[in-house]
Amino acid sequence: MFNTARKALFALLFAGLAWPVFAADLPEPQVEEAPPPVYEQPVADVGGWYIRGDLDYHKSSVRGIDYMTYDLDCCGNIVPGGKSFDFGKLKGGFSLGGGVGYKINDYFRTDLTADYWFKSNFNGGTSDTSTTPVTTSTEVSKMSALLLLANAYVDIGTWHGITPYVGAGIGGAHIKWDTVHDPNTTETNPGASNWRFAYAVMAGASYCLTDKIILDAGYRFSHIQGGRMFEWDASSAGPGFDHGFNTHEVRGGLRYQFGGNNGCAAPVVAYQPEPEPIYTK
Repeated sequence: MFNTARKALFALLFAGLAWPVFAADLPEPQVEEAPPPVYEQPVADVGGWYIRGDLDYHKSSVRGIDYMTYDLDCCGNIVPGGKSFDFGKLKGGFSLGGGVGYKINDYFRTDLTADYWFKSNFNGGTSDTSTTPVTTSTEVSKMSALLLLANAYVDIGTWHGITPYVGAGIGGAHIKWDTVHDPNTTETNPGASNWRFAYAVMAGASYCLTDKIILDAGYRFSHIQGGRMFEWDASSAGPGFDHGFNTHEVRGGLRYQFGGNNGCAAPVVAYQPEPEPIYTK
């Protein structure tokens, strides 16, 4: 009986000592790691309508001004002629604008814009070299305009929410001149108003404020064709014609997009439940 007990005790001791050795030879279970979250870009609805509002400060230069004159010949007949202003300058002014546009894709968009230029003061001067001494006069007026353009833009790319762009536009401008007069005399000429051809080129950058609202800032150069500046008046010469304007604008505004993808939406992380570890042999 004691021999049997001793054998059983030795068997248990041997099993306790040998088990770690055998266990070391067994393959360890493999733990599969959970896959990372899946990032999905939001579905881009190709095409999105937007509206915009803009404020600018602009400085226009007049490219020259000519006007008709009427002199008498030796026989008392009226002889028409022409002269030019010695100079003509427009002061800077502000404008308000708005428009509606359509974003075609990540790189192209178009819009129609209307900008009203508030009145800018005009100062000019003329001289009459046929008199001795030469007679000079000062001419003052004001000019306002409504600029309508159809524009197309190339959005170069977006980095940290900032999108540089270039663009061009073509359209027309309605120019309105106030009465042109010499403040030192009674001579006046009624101002003219007319439509003219216009075009523009622009460059700037936009910044995502939200997924719908974009801040837009940039520069625009516009050219407006020449046209009639003032009419004839019995007390003075005329009519007069300006040679058009070159305008430099610093602009800022907001765009609000109704739908589609404007490039401002953050990436969407698709929901995926946390998987349980899977043990395999």
